[in-house]
Amino acid sequence: MLKIIIIAALVIAIILLALSYFMMKGPDLSQFDYLKNPRITSMKNQKVIVVKSKGDPNEIGGKAFGLLFKTYFKIKGTPKGPNQSAPRARWPVDFNTPKREWMGLYAMPVPDNVISLPEINAEPGLTVALTTWEYGEVAEILHVGPYSREQPTVEKLNKFINDQGYKIIGEHEEEYLKGPGMFFQGNPEKYYTIIRYRISKPVIEIENRDDNTGSPEEDVP
Repeated sequence: MLKIIIIAALVIAIILLALSYFMMKGPDLSQFDYLKNPRITSMKNQKVIVVKSKGDPNEIGGKAFGLLFKTYFKIKGTPKGPNQSAPRARWPVDFNTPKREWMGLYAMPVPDNVISLPEINAEPGLTVALTTWEYGEVAEILHVGPYSREQPTVEKLNKFINDQGYKIIGEHEEEYLKGPGMFFQGNPEKYYTIIRYRISKPVIEIENRDDNTGSPEEDVP
């Protein structure tokens, strides 16, 4: 029994260390510098593990990401370490909503051959599921710095979307290339976050109707 407890503790420690390493170090960030200017691109739909939670992300986010990575690392065959994808989150709420009422969808991409999740004991208020996020055309931009200073970057992206003749059709999404770890906050000035929206061109409806503007037929005497 003691051996099982020790092994479980080691597994949890490895998961937490991996999460801290990834969120604080992450990939080579220089490859994303071009995203400091907004762009429109196309993305394939992505299968993901999603942890759903309600509450202030500053208070619940750590637990949600902990459950997300715990689930991810239990799946055999998923990329680990430097080869794994960055975690993401979607926020299907109006940002004027009080943060205690926010609904967060914290996600981790997985290969298409993942068809089920291992059994995980989730804390009350957290649920975990396997689903597919739809993409298609997206607009995205890189935000460098604390999350609390994202608003100007978001506004820049929104203006770009409007100027290009598109409209937003999906939730606010963030991809966390570099952020706080489980044990250390790191330097918020060096956080790298991709902000993303699904977009589409507005559909112009053309009313179809009979054209009766021609000359009326003349009566024949």
